[in-house]
Amino acid sequence: MRKPQDPFRPSRRLLFAAGTAAAAASAAAAASTAEATVGSPAAAMAAADGLTSLGNYGSGVLGAWDRQARAISNEAQIRRTRESDGVFMFGDSIGVQDGPPLARQLSKLGISIAVHNWAGRPVTPAVDALETWSQDYGLPHRILMSVGSNDIFTPPAVAAQVDRTMQIVGEERTVYWVNVQAARTAHGPDVTVADQRNSAWINLQLADAQRRYDNLRIVHWAEHLASSPNRLARYLRDGLHPSVTLGQNARNGLIIDAIKAG
Repeated sequence: MRKPQDPFRPSRRLLFAAGTAAAAASAAAAASTAEATVGSPAAAMAAADGLTSLGNYGSGVLGAWDRQARAISNEAQIRRTRESDGVFMFGDSIGVQDGPPLARQLSKLGISIAVHNWAGRPVTPAVDALETWSQDYGLPHRILMSVGSNDIFTPPAVAAQVDRTMQIVGEERTVYWVNVQAARTAHGPDVTVADQRNSAWINLQLADAQRRYDNLRIVHWAEHLASSPNRLARYLRDGLHPSVTLGQNARNGLIIDAIKAG
């Protein structure tokens, strides 16, 4: 099957350039925050925690996520969405936050959505959930993957899970995958830069997968943020989660546009 032309398909050079620019901006913001809070015991403890738990890739260690906030559709909604050939969404904390307004926007287009969003969750258990829904309910023709931000702690894990996703959905369904922008401003410049480097690493894996799979669409959130001055500060409230409502509307708008484009 011939791939549709993607006018915003990034090259490796563009992804690394965007990552470098974002890292510099985020590190500067983090440094300014650190200077403003010097002498604060809470700030000192937070900085110490970040520096002593950097992990192998510099971003720290993924914490326990199984008791964090979640938003999971009930069986009736899942079956309705499957029967109407709507959208199944698998997400993390961004999905928990941004899922309800996204559902309202899709509803205006006559598209139903069933969600399995869980804060703090990395890609692997999200793909586990996709596989379970596939076995229990079958899948619609559109799958939205809004995960990857929590894989900055172990970025090499992503490529195999993208392959696994594409094997589960098969060649006749379309997967929309939102790429990653993480540069957490609360953890100090070293962690912020590591987050950005690891985000670019994850995004390269997604870009490589898109070359192999005709039915994989990348939603270019990272490039959208890096393409205009001050978007990182205005559209993200903490270097990771979209601001409400400006960043939320921008990210959901990119998703809607991708789904409408097919």
